[in-house]
Parts: sequence; C-alpha cells; structure tokens
Amino acid sequence: MQVFRQHCQIAEEYNEVKKEIALLEERKKELIAKLDQAEKEKGDAAQLAREFEVLMEENRALKLAQSQCVEQLEKLRIQYQKRQGSS
Repeated sequence: MQVFRQHCQIAEEYNEVKKEIALLEERKKELIAKLDQAEKEKGDAAQLAREFEVLMEENRALKLAQSQCVEQLEKLRIQYQKRQGSS
C-alpha cells in the first residue's frame, strides 16, 4: 500500500513538473516573439534614422539652391532696374 501511495505522489509531482515545463515553454515562446519584435523595431529605427539623414541632406541642398536662386533673382532685378533707368 505504501508503494502505491508513493507511486501516486510521484505521479502528482510528475504532472506538476510537466505543467510547469509547459508554462515555461510558453513563456519562452512569448519572450522569443518579443525579442524578434524588438529586433525588428530596432532595424526599423535604424532605417528611419538613415532616411532622416538623407532627407536632412536633401533639405540642406534645397535650402542652398533656394538661397542661390533668391540671390540670382535679386541680381536680375537690379539689372532690370538699371536698364529701365537707362532707357
């Protein structure tokens, strides 16, 4: 009878350990999924940072071009006014 009780107790402990292993495996899957998501977001953030740098450089170039155009326009206005004054 004692052997039977020990067998039942060991079986209960086995089932508890089995449940705990299943829970830990599920938690492992969740953590792996979170890690994958974090790595994807990190990659996305790096890509966005690169795009930002490209856009900032393009913005700088466009501002420079605008400044040059404004300067050229001002020179043309002065030339036009001089011609009008000469006529």
